[in-house]
Amino acid sequence: MEETTCNVNNTGESIGFNRKRAEGRDASDRPKKNLQLKVRKLNPANTISYVQILGTGMDTQDTSPSVLLFFDKQRFIFNAGEGLQRFCTEHKIKLSKIDHIFLSRVCSETAGGLPGLLLTLAGIGDEGVSVNVWGPSDLKYLVDAMKSFIPNAAMVHTRSFGPMNDSNDAAISLFRKFDDPLVLIDDEVVKISAIVLRPSHSEVNDPETGLDETKPANLSVIYICELPEIKGKFDPKKAASLGLRPGPKYRELQLGNPVESDRQDIMVHPSDVLGPSVPGPIVLLIDCPTPLHLQQLLSVQSLTPYYADTAGNVLEGSKMVNCIIHLSPASVTNTADYQSWMSRFGAAQHIMAGHQMKNVEVPILKASARIAARLNYLCPNFFPAPGFWSLQHLKCLPSGLKDLAPGVGETVSAENLLKFHFRPYANLGLDKSGIPDLTSRSVIIDELLSEIPEIAEKSQQLNQLWSGNIETNGEKTYMQANRVMTEEPWLPDSALPDCLEDVTRDDMEIVFLGTGSSQPSKYRNVSSIFINLFSKGSLLLDCGEGTLGQLKRRFGVEGADEAVRSLRCIWISHIHADHHTGLARILALRSSLLKGVPHEPLIVVGPRQLKRYLDAYQRLEDLNMQFLDCRHTTEASLEAFDSNEDDAIQKEKSGNSIHPEAERVDSNLFARGSRMQSYWKRPGSPTENAAALPILKSLKKVLVEAGVETLISFPVVHCPQAFGVALKASNRINRVGKTIPGWKIVYSGDTRPCPELVKAASGATVLIHEATFEDSLVDEAIARNHSTTKEAMEVGDSSGVYRVILTHFSQRYPKIPVFDDETHMHKMCIAFDLMSVNLADLPLVPRVLPCLKIMFKDEMVIDESEDVDFETAAA
Repeated sequence: MEETTCNVNNTGESIGFNRKRAEGRDASDRPKKNLQLKVRKLNPANTISYVQILGTGMDTQDTSPSVLLFFDKQRFIFNAGEGLQRFCTEHKIKLSKIDHIFLSRVCSETAGGLPGLLLTLAGIGDEGVSVNVWGPSDLKYLVDAMKSFIPNAAMVHTRSFGPMNDSNDAAISLFRKFDDPLVLIDDEVVKISAIVLRPSHSEVNDPETGLDETKPANLSVIYICELPEIKGKFDPKKAASLGLRPGPKYRELQLGNPVESDRQDIMVHPSDVLGPSVPGPIVLLIDCPTPLHLQQLLSVQSLTPYYADTAGNVLEGSKMVNCIIHLSPASVTNTADYQSWMSRFGAAQHIMAGHQMKNVEVPILKASARIAARLNYLCPNFFPAPGFWSLQHLKCLPSGLKDLAPGVGETVSAENLLKFHFRPYANLGLDKSGIPDLTSRSVIIDELLSEIPEIAEKSQQLNQLWSGNIETNGEKTYMQANRVMTEEPWLPDSALPDCLEDVTRDDMEIVFLGTGSSQPSKYRNVSSIFINLFSKGSLLLDCGEGTLGQLKRRFGVEGADEAVRSLRCIWISHIHADHHTGLARILALRSSLLKGVPHEPLIVVGPRQLKRYLDAYQRLEDLNMQFLDCRHTTEASLEAFDSNEDDAIQKEKSGNSIHPEAERVDSNLFARGSRMQSYWKRPGSPTENAAALPILKSLKKVLVEAGVETLISFPVVHCPQAFGVALKASNRINRVGKTIPGWKIVYSGDTRPCPELVKAASGATVLIHEATFEDSLVDEAIARNHSTTKEAMEVGDSSGVYRVILTHFSQRYPKIPVFDDETHMHKMCIAFDLMSVNLADLPLVPRVLPCLKIMFKDEMVIDESEDVDFETAAA
């Protein structure tokens, strides 16, 4: 039972919140018991078995595709990159059947979706579902780090193999011979073995290659999956001739056991009554990420039993490989050495699953792509077309398959949901029947106009609004918005904020990359907001799983890379997984993109628990970041650090320790605050505060370069160490020399309405506020420490903000949240994924809302096709 506490807001009204949840004592946050892996009744015959490409990252090239190995009673997944959970939701792949997850590398590209996947498994049933996670190197410390935000991580059983940093670790060691195959699973259904590849020693620590032998992420794996042989057909006539009566002995023989004859004094062996057996199918998954790994791949002796002769025939005593899935990039697979190695497998079917440009135009998440196309038709200014090439260019894109070397078996490019069947044996081979059809934008718009004919008029009206903007000297500036659509009397004329005077379109833009809560759904990704400052760089506010993929969808593959390069700072509101598990992938990509280019580590501002998780990832791959606790960016902290900065410098120059000064700052700043504050309990150590000083100076420097005057965090009421943030832009000088005040954006994070938020949002240009629940669910909002739509708007009213944009909707509202209160519609809008709000367009924001209500007039209800656990869908 939650402990509800009330606080009085600025208008004297009582606002309730769940104190236990805010302090981390909520029953729902307690760890569940350590589950043992479920023992399933296996079916050795397996009437159905296949391997299938799960196309995560195919269209965005941000993560490794996953591969599903399917049996009647078991499922195995290889790689769990970002977006896997959302992909499985859309394509109705039941995660509860998955017992084992295998990683071909332990890095953000292959494991970025693991936290979300584990959270989903933890929420299944009363006790959750346990799972084995296999990977090269010691990945246990990574899963342990997840316990800071996945309290049920005890149900994850890590199975590490390969060279270990800690020789005393209980995991399996391969030091006896590095490339010997290691048998991971061997039962009546499948035998799965692993061969570890590491980059060749000659250049492994060469700064030019960017590879470091000490980083576990540079180990990759070949997985070999072997199904048992198919027994020959039983011949009852032969059995009768050997004196056997029909009965249980027939079954024993079919199981491979000899039996005694009923009529003759002999033993009858299976080979006496069974036809010739058919060898079990074999599939290899190859991840050879760099030419340095290829050098070792070519020399792996343990693959010799799987090679054919020069004529493509299977050698005596060798095994025939039926299918090889290549996760290796085209830069490796297109080399002559790699293709020559491919030819050694004879007639094996090759599936090239590395990133290929031809897949960029085919949306993997069709449901959200359909919504994006409809919104783009309604208002292209707020909902720009995805940043990919247009459909007519699709046929011109390279297939990714160059002329193959002689002797290479049949080779196809991987496509989303492509299958290779193993059982029934009669179906052995490729199956393209499940590959989704490509739906053009024109078909989607025709469907929209057929369903809602009046939307064409609304689209035209919105386009007229934007055409009313004045263009001067190549730069658009805002004019009056009340030129059309005057039928909405609740849209009064209101004076423009001073910061919008003479504003241009290259000043600032807010891009909503994820607008859902808890876990991704078909239509909404989890929280992330990209603040585009154009030539001055960019900021990220929260970074849920799939943030990089959303950047790719918004700006295109190359445009997203540029957006990541330009990042000045990433700010994280709290430790819940839906707000930060995309962070490692963004940081790793930025580090890779800027390798060899002079640059500073990216500053990540977040709750203290986040550092442990990032430190664990840093042991896997280079994230090239500096961490700053949110509490060091509160208003009081910044003022104290500013006032003491000169003293600290003088003490340092004179050789005196600065710890006494830091201790004084510590004792003054981090005492317990008001009852509403979710966290001021444990002050930082003097060492922590001293270490924060240089990072704070770096933060100020990059913010000034980005045209941002201040970034101030403030505590909110949700969970321990939960924060909101206020960004204030620097003043600017217009063409005639007049000083124009800078804009102000406030982001609530996850919170109940609270005085700290109202104060921080005072006079803001834009308040981005969470609105997880509809107004009728206020009790649930209190229990979960979230806000309703009405409460969010009332915060905006109390703060005197110009515009309020609502986000972080419960997944029970798949497309549009429920709201009926028109008293606030003159200043608000609802965020959608990939919605982009330019500073110059803020006066027009309320005009879009009535059109959205028309577009989704029949869809403001729960989508019953969604399999969402609403208890976990509001974390």
